Amino acid sequence: MAATSDDVATPGAAEFRDRVRVWVAAEAERFRPPGVEDEAAVVARQRARQRSLYEHRLAGITVPVELGGLGLSVIEQIAFNDEVPAHVLDAGHLMIGLGMVVPTLVAHGTPEQQAHVPRLLSAEQKWCQLFSEPGAGSDLAALATRAVADGDEWVVDGQKVWTSGARYAEHGILLARTDASVPKHRGLTMFALDMTTPGITIRPLRQMTGRSGFNEVFLDGVRVPDRCRIGGAGQGWTVAITTLMNERVTIGSRGSNLADALIATARGAGLAGDPVVRDALAEVWIRETILGYLGQRIRAAVLAGRQPGPEGSIAKLGNGALAWQAGSLGVRLAGMGALARRSDDDDARSPGEPAAGWADVLCGAPGLTIAGGTTEVQKNIIGERVLGLPREPKTG
Repeated sequence: MAATSDDVATPGAAEFRDRVRVWVAAEAERFRPPGVEDEAAVVARQRARQRSLYEHRLAGITVPVELGGLGLSVIEQIAFNDEVPAHVLDAGHLMIGLGMVVPTLVAHGTPEQQAHVPRLLSAEQKWCQLFSEPGAGSDLAALATRAVADGDEWVVDGQKVWTSGARYAEHGILLARTDASVPKHRGLTMFALDMTTPGITIRPLRQMTGRSGFNEVFLDGVRVPDRCRIGGAGQGWTVAITTLMNERVTIGSRGSNLADALIATARGAGLAGDPVVRDALAEVWIRETILGYLGQRIRAAVLAGRQPGPEGSIAKLGNGALAWQAGSLGVRLAGMGALARRSDDDDARSPGEPAAGWADVLCGAPGLTIAGGTTEVQKNIIGERVLGLPREPKTG
């Protein structure tokens, strides 16, 4: 079982925990989702929450002080996670920037690029991740977007897809092919991209949830200064591994409160005393609790300076399965009306109502089995790195 900050009785950790409790008492209700809000309102609320954390010196807990963080330890990070309610802790649209871009810039960025870190921590900037492509599937190294050197600039042409939050992002991290003459993993380069650059077109992708959290992004003759290159030319795969491993950790280690919400739904439907329902609720609670402890262990390892390992894949698999299980049970408890959606809903969401609560969890569950690496890819990682099974045959 992973340790919590209560296990280490240091004056500094206790003082930090008290500071977090004061912030939660003063601010938590301010950032509780209202009855209905569209995606733009969600982004604004999450940015306001992150700005408040930054202003109260509670953002970037383990990020170095010189980059705008607090430079504290895993103990303080776990204390923060323990004390902040799930609806406040969830970074939502800021998760890519905070959980994936910040570690990448800290590890590989130039001083000029690392100057973005405080702006990410304060929510002044929102970043997206321009990795996936229509033809690359789960094999990211097969991407086709090209960046061609032209003096002190690169000219980028291609298409990205499934880009979360691109419509609201000021910047993005872009992986492109800069050398087609070498094996596919060696010819990639990472860039920091200003999303207002001419030649970028963003088109929302409407999902079965009724919202458009994902986007496709077209890059036509986009000129990127060489100073925006993250890492060496041709070293993009190494940089991308840092991003991807932190992506799996971010997705796999974030907590949830699905069990509590299911219990409330069961009580509202008058089914809390049904033994079959109680058994199903207990199973969700057990799985969620186990995943919570695994998430703490993952965060502790990462924040202690160890590279994220296959445990991130295990947690990601577990969270995808939990979403399926909880969403299905929630819809069953709330009744078939939970699947109804008004035709004019557009991007509106109502977290407190079954129609936009359990229906959204159920409809969003398939995405959790794809984002950050598909279930099949995660099983391969676990099979090869944990169970010691032979590697999958390489086709190219």
